[in-house]
Amino acid sequence: MRKLAVPLIVCLLALGGLYLLKRTPADAYVAFRADAPAVRNVIFINGDGMAAAHREAGRLFLAGPGGALTMDRFPYSGQLSTSPADPASIVTDSAAGASAWAIGRRTYNGAISVDTGGRAVPTLGTLAKRAGKATGLVTTAQVTDASPAAFFANAVDRKAQDDIARQFLDVSKPDVILGGGEDWWLPKGKVGAHPDRPAVDPTEFSVGTKGDLIAKARKNGYQYVSTAAQLAAAGPGPLLGLFANEEMFQQDGDVYAPPVDLATMTQKALGALSTDPDGFFLFVEEEAVDEFAHANNARRVLQAMGQLDRTVSVAQSFAAAHPDTLVVVTGDHETGGLALVDGAGVSPSFPVKGTKLSFAMKWTTKGHTAQDVPVSAYGPLAEKFTGKHPNTYVHEVLAPILTR
Repeated sequence: MRKLAVPLIVCLLALGGLYLLKRTPADAYVAFRADAPAVRNVIFINGDGMAAAHREAGRLFLAGPGGALTMDRFPYSGQLSTSPADPASIVTDSAAGASAWAIGRRTYNGAISVDTGGRAVPTLGTLAKRAGKATGLVTTAQVTDASPAAFFANAVDRKAQDDIARQFLDVSKPDVILGGGEDWWLPKGKVGAHPDRPAVDPTEFSVGTKGDLIAKARKNGYQYVSTAAQLAAAGPGPLLGLFANEEMFQQDGDVYAPPVDLATMTQKALGALSTDPDGFFLFVEEEAVDEFAHANNARRVLQAMGQLDRTVSVAQSFAAAHPDTLVVVTGDHETGGLALVDGAGVSPSFPVKGTKLSFAMKWTTKGHTAQDVPVSAYGPLAEKFTGKHPNTYVHEVLAPILTR
């Protein structure tokens, strides 16, 4: 019997090895116990361009040295690396960074949830929808910009924003779509709720090539809103809200005043999505951290961080009232090469709340860097986000949750 047992054990081990090779990355990398807490809802929040220094600047300015941002008070945290699979760069852009989350694979800069060969890969938003969950996206960028697009579309080039909008309606069908970017939903020459070539930015005008997608959305059952009042009055059912031609703030200016703030949009999205008995997946993004970091505009980065943390508070409050909700907060990459220094004698400097001290924000680039980004989590299975991992790890944790 002993002679027979040894070959049998070897055979079983070999078969087990073959089985592991066939398992998905999520199955092979993240083990879920059978008695793991059930997660019904997932809120995934992206501070675009936000890394550790941006968070610390926000903490000092908004909460002081003894305080904490809401995201800092989450019970579990870790780090994510951000390297793309791009032959020309070790530094990711938002498209490759968000695609790593959405499909669990590193890809090239500019790619929207396609592999390095340009082949489409199912996204977290699509998988959640197939599993019967409600889905939605909220952003202060264009709703078809790289980060939200990666969760609900596939494209070999992030610039194809009109086709990304078409895919939202024809393929992934998010229940809630809120943000900017009306220009991409209308054909050239057709003016929507927001005037073409406004004085603040004459380069903004309708540029779509896929027909009148707003009319198509209405035909598909979406309510279309374009103002804060219309959003507040919107009833149940699929909801499309486009509150600006492009981003919901002037990308190249020194003004951050979205016509509807991120927290308000997120609150509305949560109210709409939470009626689904199967749960929901919601992607939320504050774009202004990235855009103003590109401009090395410290004052507006701090303002955007404040709006982002208000939104995190909305998500955390929802999760506290709905204990089957997981909230994850991170950034797709670091922007600006930011460092914080003592503000004494430095212009401009910013006060450390509750003290006589100050700090200054020093920049090393107007582009992205290869720094790791922090990730924080609250709710059931939040402990999965401890330790250091590649950014593809987000997909490895969330895919099994969203497809259960």
